[in-house]
Amino acid sequence: MKLLLTSAGIHNATIEDALVELLGKPIAESTALVIPTAIYPFRGGQFGAYRMISGNGPSRFTDVGWKSVGLLELSVLPSIEEDAWVPIVREADALLFWGGDPVFLANWMRRSGLADLMPTLRPEAVYVGASAGAIAAASTFVETYTEPPLSTDGPLKSESVVFSTPEGDIDRTLVTAEGAGLVDFAIIPHFEHPDHLDASSANAEKWAAHIPVPTYAIDDDSAVKVVDGNIEVVSEGQWKLFTP
Repeated sequence: MKLLLTSAGIHNATIEDALVELLGKPIAESTALVIPTAIYPFRGGQFGAYRMISGNGPSRFTDVGWKSVGLLELSVLPSIEEDAWVPIVREADALLFWGGDPVFLANWMRRSGLADLMPTLRPEAVYVGASAGAIAAASTFVETYTEPPLSTDGPLKSESVVFSTPEGDIDRTLVTAEGAGLVDFAIIPHFEHPDHLDASSANAEKWAAHIPVPTYAIDDDSAVKVVDGNIEVVSEGQWKLFTP
């Protein structure tokens, strides 16, 4: 698969142009399946999922003019026959993975069978991740939590960390978990965002020091594009690469 890993969806014209390039055709001629699974562990996630699906959320994702958009909820897939959903996934031009809890998302990607299916999809298909959807594409990732994640499958490792902010120190739990294994680098989204103080430049560097692979910290105006293993950052904003 080709990949477009974003912090906040199709946030500007540069990211949209990268999406069109990956699709190899206009968005208006492309079909998409949106996967909201990651958002459900968050308080009010059900409302956030609806806003995103209906195109009324803070970031553009489903509302960029797709030919058609279907909903793929990973948590129901183990209880239905593969013939009911696998052909639809194989036919989709893009799989849209929304944000939320990446540990929860990665667990359901594996439990649903989607993680095993993705390497067999058409090379023209595009994985589009936003925030947690971008994080979970990695083989191994590290996410910060204010409280332990609500996933039923345990993380690989958890450790406490203290980040410095202009308002004082903040305590976080760094959770290391297994991802989908589609890329051999990691993503820190919302780089330098005022509402994500653990992703400031200094804190992102401290966060990335716990990740054993190269890590791209990207802001909401940036994305990482991957084609045949070739990595390119497309950006109208700020980003930084940290290497172990």
